[in-house]
Amino acid sequence: MSTKNLLDFEKPLEELQEQLEKAIQIGSKGKVNTEKLIKELERKIEATKKELYANLSPWEKVQVSRHPERPYTLQYIEAITEGQFIQQFGDRQVKDDKAMVGGFGKVDGRTIMFIGQQKGVNTKMRQYRNFGMANPEGYRKALRLMKLAEKFGKPVVSLIDTPGAYPGLEAEERGQGEAIARNLFEMARLRVPVLCIIIGEGASGGALGIGIGDRILMLENTWYSVISPESCSSILWRNWDNKEKAAEALKLTARDMLRLKLIDGIIKEPAGGAHRNREKMFKVLKTEILKQLNDLTGTDPSELVRQRIGKFCSMGVYSEKE
Repeated sequence: MSTKNLLDFEKPLEELQEQLEKAIQIGSKGKVNTEKLIKELERKIEATKKELYANLSPWEKVQVSRHPERPYTLQYIEAITEGQFIQQFGDRQVKDDKAMVGGFGKVDGRTIMFIGQQKGVNTKMRQYRNFGMANPEGYRKALRLMKLAEKFGKPVVSLIDTPGAYPGLEAEERGQGEAIARNLFEMARLRVPVLCIIIGEGASGGALGIGIGDRILMLENTWYSVISPESCSSILWRNWDNKEKAAEALKLTARDMLRLKLIDGIIKEPAGGAHRNREKMFKVLKTEILKQLNDLTGTDPSELVRQRIGKFCSMGVYSEKE
């Protein structure tokens, strides 16, 4: 674990990590046996990590979801499919949106259509991927791939990780709102199993555009909301200073979402977050995807659609005046 990208609340780990690195360095020279010290420091680091992550505030969970070392959509797909993934490109209308990725992949012999937002791993790639903010052509590409999956009777798995749909003028000119609305309408009627998983940020219509499914799951340290804490703070308080208060009020954590019956389950992450043990996270997600699809496979397509529409129609509270 590097101290380079430690979050603010992880500072108690910094000193322990520095001590561990020094002990390893001294031990490598062979003059002093530091094996016992190394094991003790590793035990302390794990214990401190578990303690810190056991009681994260909503804002701290938002920070974890944005960690620069956290695995992104393509990394999950490539690990889960073990290289058996054929990426598709283009919406057949405008161009290929690099912020939205998708294609057929095989998992233990089963063909699945994977779709998701992709962020960049460095400055150049973040610009190339538009920071995971899709344009209308991205949502149209996603819909094209979902309809392709439906045509061949293959399940759809969407991996959601976006700060929102791209809000630029050109996106609105090309029909951003209509593209997202069309996806909501069409996803509700797909006659194949649809599994949606929030793996990082799940913000606004940008997340909902690929977020209508039979099962909605969230990784433990992710968030799902109509607006980001910073944007909420800027609207209500005219600055970003109250982002922590906004995160608390928005009830955006996985635990809040499950309590409010807006999602169907939470996928536990390794101690310290998905980025601390990627291989374990990949295995956990693969197991969960196969489990959920096994539960959904065999259900009559008309029943899938009926249950999916009923699921979303039952969300929220309202009253009618006589």
